[in-house]
Amino acid sequence: MTGTDVRTEAEGSGPSGYAAARLRLLTEGARSGPPRRAALADLTDDWLAGLFTAAAQELKGVSLVAVGGYGRGELSPRSDLDLLLLHDGSDPKAVAALADRLWYPVWDLGLALDHSVRTPGEARRTAGEDLKVHLGLLDARHLAGDLGLTAGLRTAVLADWRNQAPKRLPELQELCAGRAERQGELQYLLEPDLKEARGGLRDATALRAVAASWLADAPREGLADARRRLLDVRDALHLVTGRATDRLALQEQDQVAAELELLDADTLLRQVYEAARVISYASDVTWREVGRVLRSRAVRPRLRAMLGGAKSVPERSPLAEGVVEQDGEVVLARAARPERDPVLPLRAAAAAAQAGLPLSLHAVRRMAATVRQLPTPWPAEAREQLVTLLGSGRPTVDVWEALEAEGLISRLLPDWERVRCRPQRNAVHIWTVDRHLIETAVRASALTRRVSRPDLLLVAALLHDIGKGWPGDHSVAGEIIAKDVAARIGFDRADVAVLSLLVRHHLLLIETATRRDLDDPATVRSVAEAVGSQGTLELLHALTEADALATGPAAWSSWRGSLVADLVQRVSAVLAGDAPDEPEPAAPTAEQERLAIEAFRTGGPVLALRAQTEPVTGEEPPGEPLGVELLIAVPDQPAVLPAVAGVLAVHRLTVRTAELSALRLPDDVDDGAVLLLNWRVAAEYGSLPQATRLRADLVRALDGSLDIAGRLAERDAAYPRRRGWVAPPPRVTVAPAASHHATVIEVRAQDGPGLLHRIGMALEKAGVRVRSMHVSTLGSNAVDAFYVTTGAGEPLPGEDAGSLARVLEETLRE
Repeated sequence: MTGTDVRTEAEGSGPSGYAAARLRLLTEGARSGPPRRAALADLTDDWLAGLFTAAAQELKGVSLVAVGGYGRGELSPRSDLDLLLLHDGSDPKAVAALADRLWYPVWDLGLALDHSVRTPGEARRTAGEDLKVHLGLLDARHLAGDLGLTAGLRTAVLADWRNQAPKRLPELQELCAGRAERQGELQYLLEPDLKEARGGLRDATALRAVAASWLADAPREGLADARRRLLDVRDALHLVTGRATDRLALQEQDQVAAELELLDADTLLRQVYEAARVISYASDVTWREVGRVLRSRAVRPRLRAMLGGAKSVPERSPLAEGVVEQDGEVVLARAARPERDPVLPLRAAAAAAQAGLPLSLHAVRRMAATVRQLPTPWPAEAREQLVTLLGSGRPTVDVWEALEAEGLISRLLPDWERVRCRPQRNAVHIWTVDRHLIETAVRASALTRRVSRPDLLLVAALLHDIGKGWPGDHSVAGEIIAKDVAARIGFDRADVAVLSLLVRHHLLLIETATRRDLDDPATVRSVAEAVGSQGTLELLHALTEADALATGPAAWSSWRGSLVADLVQRVSAVLAGDAPDEPEPAAPTAEQERLAIEAFRTGGPVLALRAQTEPVTGEEPPGEPLGVELLIAVPDQPAVLPAVAGVLAVHRLTVRTAELSALRLPDDVDDGAVLLLNWRVAAEYGSLPQATRLRADLVRALDGSLDIAGRLAERDAAYPRRRGWVAPPPRVTVAPAASHHATVIEVRAQDGPGLLHRIGMALEKAGVRVRSMHVSTLGSNAVDAFYVTTGAGEPLPGEDAGSLARVLEETLRE
């Protein structure tokens, strides 16, 4: 059925005919995107015009006007109908009756309606008071009735907008900034709001409004396509969900991708991110130009008076060879020749970042259009300028995005294309892969004084996740890519080896420090063998911190920092050749020894609670309470781990970190052992329970009189889980050669109430002994390592270890 046939059916059958024709149009598989939106708008125009004609009869001085998105002819399947009934004020009662005849048929069909009834004067006054109303009227489109009335309002509204632009555009910019603050940046969100987030459809509409003011205009290249892509995704989202929603939720992304005939949800998100990046960059450039024009308008009259009417010449300050500052932007010098100077883009970018200034759009486009490819390997100046750009701190981000918007980054680093706008489906990560790499360089720039080769640190920060664009282990793939990139950039063979090693092992320190027993000599020796030298260890330490800080707030803390520092100190001793083969056991603190003796003498658990606060470092916000450090001493006996973990779960305490170790009592006390459990916990909500209650329940859990499993099951039944994102299945593995004294079982699972209790119960049933454990929570993910032995204190045989891992994984899947 053609568009003409659909409209004819609607016109001939009234509301029911329109509804049928609308449904047919939305279910046509052959038509989608702009043609379907335009056809839906045309169909709705004809239906509303028919309603108006039948209801208005001889009424004069009235017109029906589409505004907002409907005014632009962009109707998504569940879009509101934004309508204005415009009248000359001569017969208000007749107009009110007409409005009822128009609005009720729309409501009867279940369509969302945003409506108003105003005279032209009222419409202009309301627009003057409400910026959003003014924006909607800029897209006013005549549907039916008095065409002259609509045309007069359009002309007046546009004139008002242009006359009031110096006042209204700053208001619009503030509105956009506030929305971005609330909704975040579309190009990085895992569940973005296609309309409200920064870089979304609202911002695209704002750019149209700026252009309508004649004060400034947005960069046009790619903007229409970006806007079309977001509208296409919203259409598919409406059809898949059957709701008027703009939020692209995780559980709907696969269906939306299928509706758009895309490979998968990641492909969908990448296209959304690319579109949002175009709109965000266009917004940055446009608002910068608006500010420049408004400043020049304010200054020009005074300058003319001072200069006696002479034309002022913009001041240009040199920044680097071929690069100058002019009017708050970095531009190319008049003598610059990009076609003869392949280093110019990097030199201009480094100068801009060092000065904390934006690169002008014209300069970036001129370089992108004319600059020659750098030779391979790069000249030393190009490498130095790249390092300077990466080491410039926060301004690096905006400058890098300007280069990327015009394709210069992918020309400089072809491997960048695979990670550009690539989503990371991990709650710990808050950025796409490419932005995370730049954020890591920004963080590393603050750590360059800690290393002897800051250039290697910054380039490693840029490349450490470059392998995420390839299948398999990204560290392994990244090592190969880093070798190629480092050689192309111009590093010598020794530096290439260091950079590729840093990329290959960029997770080594943090994973070892938080998941391995640092008192085990095998742990420290394996890290020393992988790192190889003090200089590389120094670089890896700084890269580890920068990477974690750039990942998100859940990836780094003073606790993790102290563990990594402890590991680095031990590895450094091994590399220096003065580390003992078997380190002395760490001496217990006075408090630990006191609790252990008391536990032995009383024959039951004792505990101590102490509030913990994150120390303030660098730019981080002031320290906030992290919860409570819970230190428990229990006479060595079976089932301690599941008992303690279960009691904490019953009391709704979230475990952030946990350590378990055995402490030998002093010789003058007794030849026995006490288990020490050092936990960092926080209340899920409400206040922390009293220590006396925790101890009483722990006593009951150890003697079997407290039914922990039953209590947790009752709570789960009372609070059923909400539908939402389905977490990946748990994974349990045996870490090979991780310890000479025990078998290391690694557990990676979705964190939740009672998880440690279930793990502890499974280990207890398997008849193994937990020698020590290291538990950490990253966002919603639990990453735990358990050092287990046989009853005789030996590592498990290989087959038994594999069987235990399989049983534990099956238990956690239930």
